[in-house]
Amino acid sequence: MRRILTMTLLSTLFLGANAFAADAVAGSWKLNAAMSKFSGPAAKSITRVYKETAEGTSLEQKTVGADGKEMSMHVTIKYDGKDHQVTGNPDADAVAGKLLDAHTAHFTMKRGGKEVGTVHRVVSADGKTLTANNIGTHADGKPYDDTLVFDRQ
Repeated sequence: MRRILTMTLLSTLFLGANAFAADAVAGSWKLNAAMSKFSGPAAKSITRVYKETAEGTSLEQKTVGADGKEMSMHVTIKYDGKDHQVTGNPDADAVAGKLLDAHTAHFTMKRGGKEVGTVHRVVSADGKTLTANNIGTHADGKPYDDTLVFDRQ
């Protein structure tokens, strides 16, 4: 009985520690344009900073488009499958996400409550590369299918 109780306690501590482990995406990332694929004009630069907060994982993204225009986007998400508000993204005003494993997440992008795209995000096993496959429709109705590759900074 004592052995079972000890094993149960150790298992609980191990699983509990994993549940509160750092999000693999946390940190700063810079677009590797040479490794990325854009269905339209390529962005000049994209930087992402992910931080863990009490409200979830926040993303601050700064983009300089092919036309030189700067854009900032922000979202804080819990991987609970529920909608979370996005600001600064002309294509989506909400996102719902789920973790598939410690390095992989899948997101549904929405505008006005309607699904307009998906993002499949993977952090490499060594933690040095972030790949985001974005598929959907821009606010102007044009479809996109982009693969963005980022290097950890």
